Amino acid sequence: MSKECAYGAWDSPISSDLVASANIRLSHCTMVDGDCFWLESRPAEKGRCVVVCRDRQGKTFDVNPAPFSVRSNVHEYGGGEFAIVDGCLYFNNLADQRIYRQPLGGKPEAISEFCSSHFADFCVDKNRNRLIVVREDYSYGEGEPINSLDCIKLDGQGGVETLLTGSDFFSSPKVSPDGRLLAWLTWNHPHMPWDETKLWIGNLGNDGSLSNVQQVAGGSDESIYQPEWGSDGTLYYVSDKNGFWNLYSWFYGENQILIEMEAEFAVPHWIFAQNTYSIDAGKRIICAFNRKGEWKLGEIDLETKKFSQIETAYSDITFVKVENNFVIFRAGSPTEFSQIVRLNLQTKEIEVLRLSNDISMDKSYFSIAESIEFENKHKQKVYAFYYPPKNPDFIAPTESQPPLIVFSHGGPTAACSNTLELEIQYWTSRGFAAVDVNYGGSTGYGKAYQKRLHGQWGIVDVDDCIAAADYLCQANKADHNRLIICGGSAGGFTTLCALTFRDKFKAGASYYGISDLEGLTEETHKFEAHYNDRMIGPYPEQKQIYKERSPINYPEKINCPVIFFQGLKDKVVPPSQSETLVQALRQKKLPVAYLTFPDEGHGFRQAETIKQCLEAELYFYCQIFKIKRHDLAEVVTIENL
Repeated sequence: MSKECAYGAWDSPISSDLVASANIRLSHCTMVDGDCFWLESRPAEKGRCVVVCRDRQGKTFDVNPAPFSVRSNVHEYGGGEFAIVDGCLYFNNLADQRIYRQPLGGKPEAISEFCSSHFADFCVDKNRNRLIVVREDYSYGEGEPINSLDCIKLDGQGGVETLLTGSDFFSSPKVSPDGRLLAWLTWNHPHMPWDETKLWIGNLGNDGSLSNVQQVAGGSDESIYQPEWGSDGTLYYVSDKNGFWNLYSWFYGENQILIEMEAEFAVPHWIFAQNTYSIDAGKRIICAFNRKGEWKLGEIDLETKKFSQIETAYSDITFVKVENNFVIFRAGSPTEFSQIVRLNLQTKEIEVLRLSNDISMDKSYFSIAESIEFENKHKQKVYAFYYPPKNPDFIAPTESQPPLIVFSHGGPTAACSNTLELEIQYWTSRGFAAVDVNYGGSTGYGKAYQKRLHGQWGIVDVDDCIAAADYLCQANKADHNRLIICGGSAGGFTTLCALTFRDKFKAGASYYGISDLEGLTEETHKFEAHYNDRMIGPYPEQKQIYKERSPINYPEKINCPVIFFQGLKDKVVPPSQSETLVQALRQKKLPVAYLTFPDEGHGFRQAETIKQCLEAELYFYCQIFKIKRHDLAEVVTIENL
C-alpha cells in the first residue's frame, strides 16, 4: 500500500549514482557488410568516446582501445569522427586531434601528423584510396581558423592535401557511387546552417582534383541538409524551402520534391553526420521524420514515390543507416531509454544492440512523458513534454500540488525529446513534477515556429517557459509557490533571464548558463561567431540590446534563490559570468550556492560531476522549500539561508 508523504519527500530507488554512472551517450551508428558500429560516450570513463562493433556473429566488442577517445573539435561539437573501410577503423582522436588507422582487432597507428588542425565528417573515396574530411585549420595565427575540404590517403602517405577552400564552412562531402562526382554543403557568415546553406557538386578527376563546380540547390533563406547519392546518380537532399525540412532530389539539373509534408526530415546541424535518412540499394529511402516533436520512421519507394510509415514504438529516431533490408538507428521513447537498434525491414523484427543504460528496475517508478500544447500570452501555440510525479510507494496529501521544475533546453536552436531519461526520473520519483519546454525557436515544428526566436532570444523563450508553468498551475498540476526553472548553456541563459527580468519562479538552477551576451559574442568560436545576429541583432550595431538582455548587467534584479554549477575550464561561459551573479546574490542576502568543477568545461561529462550536481540541486530545493527528507546530507553550502 502506498504511504502518504509530501511531494518532494518521497524515497526513490533512482539514486544519483545510478543516474551518473548508468547513462551512456549513444550516437553515430552505421553498418558495413552486416557488421554494426556505433559511438558511445561513457561518463564512468570521464567521457571517453568508444567505437563499438556488433559483428555478424553477434559478438559485441570495443574497437578503439583506451586511452583513445573518438571525438572531434571541429565547430567545438564535432561529429562524423570515424569511418570503416575494408576492415579498418579510421578515426579522429580527441587528445591530439590526429587521424588514426586501426585494423579491426589491431592497434591504432597515426596517419596524420601533429598539426594545429581539427578534422571531422569523414567521407570515403575508395577509387582514390583516401578520406575526404572537413578541416578546421588554426595555423594562421590571429583571427578565425580556416575551414576547407581536405584529403588524406588511407595509407597515410602524402600528408593532408586541400581539395577546396573559399567558404567559411563546409560539411557533408559525399562521393557518387561511380566515383566521378562529389557533393558537399557550404555556408558563410553571418548564417548558421539551419538559416542558409548551398549544395554543390563537382567532377572528381582521376588524380583527385575537383572541376566543373556548380551550385544545384540552396541559397537565400534556404537550409539544405544531408546530401546523399543514389545508385543511378540521383542526388538526394533535405530542404526547408516550403516551410518544413522535406526530402528532394536532383538529377541532371532538375530538382523535385519527393514527399511534401508538414513534418521535419532533418535536425539542426550542430554536429556532423547526424543522418536522418538512408538509401537502400537505390530502390527506397528509409527516413526519420518529426511531427510536433515526435519522430517516426518512414519509407519512400523511389519508383512510385509512395510514402508509408514504418510502425515502431519509438518517438525519437536519428542516425539512420540502411543496408540489405536492415536499418540501424538510435531510438528512444517515453518508455524506453535511448538505444541502438536494428530493424529487419522484411519481418519488422527489432533487435536492441545497445542500451544507453542496462539497469533493471521496476518501470512503475517511471513517469511517462505527456505531450501538451498550450498558448503563451500572445495566443501562440507552445509545445512541451510534461512529467507528473510518479512513485508506487507514495501518495501525496489530498489537495496538495507538487513543486514543478521547468526545463529550458540548450541550443537554443534545438529541441527536447520525450525519450525516457533517468535524470528526469530522479526528480519525478521523488515527488517533483517536471516540464520540458520546446519554446518558440525550437526545431521540429516548421520554419515559422523556429523563426519566432529571431531577434527575441531571452524574451520568447522566457515567455513560453512561464506559459508552461502557468498552464500546469491552472490545471492543478503544480504548486505556484514552488516553481523552479533550470537550464544549461543557452538554456541557462533562458533560466537566468527568467530569474532576472521576471518574478514567476521561486528558485532556479543555472548550469554553465550564459549571462553576458556581449562577452559571448566577442569571445565565442567561429561556428557561433554570428549566431546572435539573428537571435538578438547585428553586433555591435545593436550593442544596447545585448546589454539590456544580459542578466550579468542587472544582477540586482534577481529576486529568488539560485544554485550555480560551473566548469572552471569552460571557454564558452567563463567562470566570471557565474561569479558576478553569485556575488550579487550574496550582497542581496538571497540564498545562493555555487559549485565549481576544475576538470570540466562547457557541458559536464564525468560521472562524479553529474552525481554531485544532482545531490546538490536536490539539497538546495529541499532547503529552500522546507521539504523534509530523512536522507539529505549537506552536500553544498547555501549562503544567506
